[in-house]
Amino acid sequence: MTQADHLERVQVFAATQLAPAVTGWAHGEGPSQALWHAAGDLGLFGIELPLEAGGLGFDFAHKTSVCATLAAVDFGYAMAVVNTHNVALRLHLSAPDLAARHLPRLLSGEVAACTALTEPEAGTDVAALQTRATQTPRGWEITGRKDWIINARHAGLSIVFAKCGTGDDAGAIGAFMVDLTIPGVTRHATEAGFSQASMGTGGFCLDAVALPPEALILPPGAAFGAILSEINGARAYVAAMCCAMLRAAVAEYGQRRVSFRRPLMDHQAWRLTLAQAQTDLAATEALTERAVASIAGAPAAQLLAAQAKVHAVQTCQRHLPALLHAMGAEGLRPAHCLTRHLAAVQSAALTDGAITPLLERVARLSWPTPRQRKD
Repeated sequence: MTQADHLERVQVFAATQLAPAVTGWAHGEGPSQALWHAAGDLGLFGIELPLEAGGLGFDFAHKTSVCATLAAVDFGYAMAVVNTHNVALRLHLSAPDLAARHLPRLLSGEVAACTALTEPEAGTDVAALQTRATQTPRGWEITGRKDWIINARHAGLSIVFAKCGTGDDAGAIGAFMVDLTIPGVTRHATEAGFSQASMGTGGFCLDAVALPPEALILPPGAAFGAILSEINGARAYVAAMCCAMLRAAVAEYGQRRVSFRRPLMDHQAWRLTLAQAQTDLAATEALTERAVASIAGAPAAQLLAAQAKVHAVQTCQRHLPALLHAMGAEGLRPAHCLTRHLAAVQSAALTDGAITPLLERVARLSWPTPRQRKD
């Protein structure tokens, strides 16, 4: 199967199975287990894993296209899928023994997974993590609290980042595979002013949770570098998801709403709003394509990913409200994507780096100080 063939199958899935289900998610319902199994049947949890590991063997750019296709219908579901995928990929790369045990259930959609980095007092500032892992004669003991974690409401497995030993800087951070069903783990749902159901946003407390030695899948020194690398990719595919949401909203606005017996795009005043949105969308899509292409190893990946995410989020924040306003009260109905995407882009703005620190990152990378240039 080619990547083009696979993407076509994902598009059919999004239109025929995902789209009919999303209206209830705004009211607190979550995706059914059947949708998770359907995603597993499509290979969505193993896009980048090699064939011999049970995956599809496709590249990062294809994963991004799949994420965008799903996000055009529901951003939260797309994020839930890709986060399980990313855990499966990390297990394959870093913990072959654990991968052999867990990949079959992850790839099939039987079990969801999450990456637990954010804490109540540590978001973008990763070095502020307070979760602590202490070595014991039998392995590790981990204590701490995680919050605002995608899939945490229902995930069976989590990669948990924690500081090891007595170290207190980024170099002390390690990554652990934690079974969220074992004693000492207490989970909770995290709520917001708009539904987090499809994203499964939640958190959990770890109270002296005992882990075997092999649970450490990224030791201190390696984990922080992995965070920085993976977050560039996440920013790029979040930018692509934002582009997909705006493109879906443009189509909703221009093709479905009729005024004075004519589609909105037939009226000049509304057509100009549409044209401005499409123009800005073309610009952010071009930047996002550069960012996605850079993830394979280009030196500019960090800068391009940050720029793409900032531009995509801000473009959506500008145009989604305008499109909703032009469409009128009809656009508030759950059957339309406008309010769903308008809420989702607020989450996108905070996912994998908020806008203000990202702009600071862009500034530092664009105009490094003499010391930064030397480093």
